[in-house]
Amino acid sequence: MADVCCFPPVAAPGARILILGSMPGRASLDAGRYYAHPHNAFWPIVGELFGFSPELPYPARLQALQAAGVALWDVIAACEREGSLDADIVAGSVRANDFPAFFAAHPGVRDVFFNGAAAEQAFRRHVLPALAATGLRLQRLPSTSPAHAALNRAAKLAAWSAILKPLTGGEGV
Repeated sequence: MADVCCFPPVAAPGARILILGSMPGRASLDAGRYYAHPHNAFWPIVGELFGFSPELPYPARLQALQAAGVALWDVIAACEREGSLDADIVAGSVRANDFPAFFAAHPGVRDVFFNGAAAEQAFRRHVLPALAATGLRLQRLPSTSPAHAALNRAAKLAAWSAILKPLTGGEGV
């Protein structure tokens, strides 16, 4: 089993929403950047939603998300896992990120969107019980991973458009 650790959060002081993955996959860990697998739909989807090219250099993509009020992180700080699949995470090895400190530093974040079921389940199991009453609105979105082939990119994009509502003053999640 390999010990894996996540990346630091990407968040500007004025962040209003947080997108959470579970734990970066092997391609992302090797590249040192979020959603680096060439077939992951994350960057094409958020690029389309926020009006930037997914081909921009990685720092420019992160800057575009932050300028839009979007923070990016993972639920799991460290775990044991072989390969890249969430299903391969050793349950007893999961250590969650410090969300009380994150939310204290980013009080404007009210909406949390999960990139897939594993991120939501990890948050509800390892994070939510330790958070004081927060008033957070939580919503699972379909995973952008190529392993989640049940939906095509167009269907994923339609579902992911929900992240625009809190940013544009629409109804919450």
